[in-house]
Amino acid sequence: MTTMVGQEKSSATSDVRTAASTRAQNDADALALLTLLADLPAGSPDRARARERLVEMYLPLAEHLARRFRHRGELMDDLVQVASLALLKSIDGFDPNRGAAFTSYAIPMIVGELKRHFRDKGWDVRVPRRLQELRLEISKCSGDLAQKLGRSPTVSDLAQHLEVTDEEVIEALDCSQAYRALSLHAPVSGDESGGELMDLLGGTDPEMESVENRAALRPLLARLPEREQKIIAMRFFGNMTQSQIAAEIGISQMHVSRLLAHSLQVLRSGLTPA
Repeated sequence: MTTMVGQEKSSATSDVRTAASTRAQNDADALALLTLLADLPAGSPDRARARERLVEMYLPLAEHLARRFRHRGELMDDLVQVASLALLKSIDGFDPNRGAAFTSYAIPMIVGELKRHFRDKGWDVRVPRRLQELRLEISKCSGDLAQKLGRSPTVSDLAQHLEVTDEEVIEALDCSQAYRALSLHAPVSGDESGGELMDLLGGTDPEMESVENRAALRPLLARLPEREQKIIAMRFFGNMTQSQIAAEIGISQMHVSRLLAHSLQVLRSGLTPA
């Protein structure tokens, strides 16, 4: 009996060592592929093959992370798709020169995308499906366009890339306001003074009384400088605070405030009858 127990322990130890050795070999193979991926130019067949191999290696990890969220009322296939897209983003964004393990970079990104999926999936106001889909397309291509252009894409850049009109892009961005409604007594994000959303409501602007349709704003927004378009979108469509916008763009909060004030004045002037 003692001999059999000893053999079982020995076998278990051997299995653990084998699994650890396999993981180490996989990590080494992955690092080699990720390094190759970073060095090869876009469009290279070798780059595409390396990327495909990395997806094969880490897709089980993405599926495992997706299964953590399976009891939240979403189809498993949808969760795997979200996790798989996040895995691709991780592969494309990983920098092997930083010395970190790929999984330490990929796991937080995949989990973050899954959480964002649940946070953003609900609509309190009915929005046409075409606008929901267009908004998703905008989210998917914005990062790639920013990398390609070397700057944040404008409304016109997005419209040209997606083969839609500027007005449709603005309308799709605008529909983000139809996500979950908040109480007017909800606290303002990033406001340490304990302010509520109600505190941000302004009085009636007599210059805006003649405006009956938001469509009047769309061509005016499209003509703003690209940085001001982005600030308007982040502030009013993305619900970001001025501090968050400043950190994202890399300028001071005071500068953001001035640009916002200037943009709003331009829009008011364009809407005011001559």
